[in-house]
Amino acid sequence: MKKLTGVPVSKGIAIGKALLFLDADFPEIPRFRIESNQIDEEWARFLAAVNEVKENVKSLRGVQESGAGERDDILNAHLLMLEDVEFHAQIKKQLEDNLENIEGAVWGVGHEFYQMLMASPVSYLRERAVDIADVTKQILNILLNIKKYSLADLTEDVIVVTRELPPSEAVAMNKRHVKALVMGAGSQTSHTAILAKAFEIPAVFGISAIVEEVAQDDTLIVDGDVGEVIIKPTAKKIEKYREIIAQASEKKHGQEALRDLPAETMDGYRVILNANIEFPDEVEQALRYGAEGIGLYRSEFLFLNTGHVGEEEQFQAYASVLKAMEGKPVTIRTIDVGGDKIPLNFRTIEEKNPLLGLRAIRFSLAHPELFKAQLRAILRASVFGVVKIMFPMISGLTELEEALSMLEEAKKECRKKRQAFSNNIDVGCMIEIPAAAVIADILAEKSKFFSLGANDLVQYSLAVDRNNEQVGNLSQPFHPAILRLIKKTIDDAHSAGIKVAMCGELAGDPAAAPVLLGLGLDEFSMSASQIPLVKQIIRKANSEKCRALAKKILTRKSAKEVEILMKEEDSQS
Repeated sequence: MKKLTGVPVSKGIAIGKALLFLDADFPEIPRFRIESNQIDEEWARFLAAVNEVKENVKSLRGVQESGAGERDDILNAHLLMLEDVEFHAQIKKQLEDNLENIEGAVWGVGHEFYQMLMASPVSYLRERAVDIADVTKQILNILLNIKKYSLADLTEDVIVVTRELPPSEAVAMNKRHVKALVMGAGSQTSHTAILAKAFEIPAVFGISAIVEEVAQDDTLIVDGDVGEVIIKPTAKKIEKYREIIAQASEKKHGQEALRDLPAETMDGYRVILNANIEFPDEVEQALRYGAEGIGLYRSEFLFLNTGHVGEEEQFQAYASVLKAMEGKPVTIRTIDVGGDKIPLNFRTIEEKNPLLGLRAIRFSLAHPELFKAQLRAILRASVFGVVKIMFPMISGLTELEEALSMLEEAKKECRKKRQAFSNNIDVGCMIEIPAAAVIADILAEKSKFFSLGANDLVQYSLAVDRNNEQVGNLSQPFHPAILRLIKKTIDDAHSAGIKVAMCGELAGDPAAAPVLLGLGLDEFSMSASQIPLVKQIIRKANSEKCRALAKKILTRKSAKEVEILMKEEDSQS
């Protein structure tokens, strides 16, 4: 028996047989000279291969299943790459300049694009390099007439073990038979990770030697909760994990029974539990887990895979979410790009410190036409439900006033075009920069609500890049400075008569729920699957005891002291 540790990507535990999937490697590329009179013939072969890949991609879209929204966004991104004018032009130029067979030109250009994106300091662009490689492989396989084994053809339950799974394979795999996914590469924000979460398949990534350590048909235990993979477990270990799986299933059923019950403490203190979403199709899952609204709709994901998205497309996406929520509130965060999230058509922008650069509200204010198009789309969609608008990364009053001014301009433009919109739209801002927390009393004068972005608040307060593994241990949400900033924000907001939500990872942390209750948080917004567990904890809590705990915690001098106190209180409850 051997235990390997990686990055937990998608929660859940699975026991099963390993399927070593090594079909994702690049094929061997034959390279030979051609005559100039063969260029048209080679180019025709390329176009035919591209069309065949496009048809394959299109055939996968539109199938209604869990995770369909994430799947279709990835497929649409691949279609855009297949139709990219620059990609085609570079391949044709290489074909004509080098007088080499089309396979060599496709590989050369695909590799060049891949290397360019992989060299980027921006993690999002490095992950998109995987898509370039995926599309290039698919074209080459058709040109070379290579028939690859596909995970779509699975007929029995397996745990897929691979170095790297291209998004096209993740999209097409037979979800009924893939019980878990283990990869040597990959990150929590890769396309394959997004799909694993959407399909609710346990997944552990980042175990570099996994394909060398595992043999075909080895029995594996994959623990996506903690990021562990156990190879050839003993009968005793298997039995132990089967008991854990059974307990988790029983617990899940118990939590599902709470779906329609309020998030209310034993002594009657009521809070709101909302879901975070990235794609419209996630609404179904949010409602299934009992979300009372959408606390964070990350609108930038409409832009990231496809580049520019027009007003009409945005309007359709926002309207579909509002209709599906049937009167439950939907908080749309205006485009939060920059830093590690850059739309394809802005990918040439280079900044020395992108996380401190032109991102979020700064990006929107620097691109007023793009910003107003988004605001008009939200306004027009508002007639289909209860919408709130939230501005990200506000650092001071001037930014907030400029954003509000843009909103007023967008309203005037809608009126001029006789486009209806609701007159009861609450507008608020995210508190995710220390400066915003310090002047929360000032920002509250111009806001209808606040939403604490805990992830960035930790990052900017403690000067810790949350994507940098070398300083990951310094990213401490229970650091006294963070807790004091949260408390000040809540107190200032309540003094001004407005409510405070939280939409970072801390809001979905069950251990943090009693503390946040005690600090006075009004709304929690999290991944939909976290809602039942957090609700269960809240319904067992006593608000007076939570306030007493928070008061004690605010006197502690380090994150370690806070965590020790939390554990002591938990063991006594």
